[in-house]
Amino acid sequence: MRILVDRTSVELFVDDGRYVHSSAAFPYLVDTGLALYTVDGKAVFRNTVIREFRVWGGPCRPPCLGLLETAVPDDRPGTLHRVGPVVPTGRSRHGRPRRRSLSRSSGRPDHATTSGALMTTDSPMTDAAVRDAGVEVSPVAGYIGAEIGGVDLAADLDDTVVAAIRAAVLRWKVVFFRGQRLDHSGHVALARRFGEPVVLPRRGKASPPDFPEIETTADRLELGGRFAMEHDEWLRRRRHTLLRGWHCDHGARVDPPAATILRAETVPPYGGDTTWANLAAAYAGLSAPLREFVDGLRAEHRLGVGYQPRPGDDAYVRHLLDRQVASLHPLVRVHPETGERILYVNGYYVEQIDGLSRPESGAILEMLLEQAVRPEYTVRFRWEPGSVAFWDNRATMHLAPGDTAHLDHPRIMHRVMLAGDVPVGVDGRPSEPITGTTPGRW
Repeated sequence: MRILVDRTSVELFVDDGRYVHSSAAFPYLVDTGLALYTVDGKAVFRNTVIREFRVWGGPCRPPCLGLLETAVPDDRPGTLHRVGPVVPTGRSRHGRPRRRSLSRSSGRPDHATTSGALMTTDSPMTDAAVRDAGVEVSPVAGYIGAEIGGVDLAADLDDTVVAAIRAAVLRWKVVFFRGQRLDHSGHVALARRFGEPVVLPRRGKASPPDFPEIETTADRLELGGRFAMEHDEWLRRRRHTLLRGWHCDHGARVDPPAATILRAETVPPYGGDTTWANLAAAYAGLSAPLREFVDGLRAEHRLGVGYQPRPGDDAYVRHLLDRQVASLHPLVRVHPETGERILYVNGYYVEQIDGLSRPESGAILEMLLEQAVRPEYTVRFRWEPGSVAFWDNRATMHLAPGDTAHLDHPRIMHRVMLAGDVPVGVDGRPSEPITGTTPGRW
């Protein structure tokens, strides 16, 4: 039996994969921290094996049909664990409409409920949400990425469409839209349907001054010149190995963004593709002994560790030293909405695995990064004017293009990031700030 619970539906399956039951959404149950999975074929609730469910219509043993009302854990025979009443889809138990957020989940799945690797890329819950909304979701790779059609992101989106997009992002990690006509105002309004946009304290001159939530990536072209070097040299010094360019947005913060929405305004006629990697699939692809080993590790993420300094005085090094940002993150984080375990590595920010020697740490990190960027776990997107990419920054890392610096074509992109929470490891311990970062303060 398999039981999947997210903030839009609860679905029960049996061992042969046959669909058994799908209920309406249970927002109140999620608020209590409900997380159900299976371990060795047994149902689990909050790290406790469940021997009996009490549903509308009476008790039954898994698998069972009906709506979950209460559960009897094995370690407390005869005691009902009340998880609250079922309430209508999209409303709180007080009857008020509930705003769904990709970046702030109201209940965190248990951090040790799966002995294996839970993944959402085969989740029929997304299919149900998509059917309800009438949108088209077309996967473009086996483990990551889907194009969504039939949606005008500049319009006032129906709640069912927002739910379908959100479910697709959680399932496919990055989704793509083409031919959109978003302006800055529409971009920010879209982001607010999924969470709270981040407002950066410092942006470059290319970013729109009247929209503090938007950062224009053309700002990056200014950085090399600000530090007395050409842009292509600055890129080479940041990416002096093949893996150094891979990153999640603001990964050195103690609370990295939950998601990013990137919009293409002007792109070259060729080149400039972006690539993403699915870090949940990368974790699931590790052998069981290796998963068990990395589950308990933590690593330091520090801004600028991938940069190779110039000989002598280097203005960019002085800039980094003046603005140190570093955090200690779990090497495997538990996704706050899907319950998946995420191999939380990247090439640009990760400095050192805590408690290991430099040689040990370097060898393990290189192995894990190579695992994460295996071609089958990645997707590459060809941008066009009006294209939009929306990705889960908690479960992916991405590689910005490095093939446009020599082209005489502009590439102007605009991004909005959604505020995230502090990562939590398999052991339930949250990330810790080291320097220059405080949750919720940018």
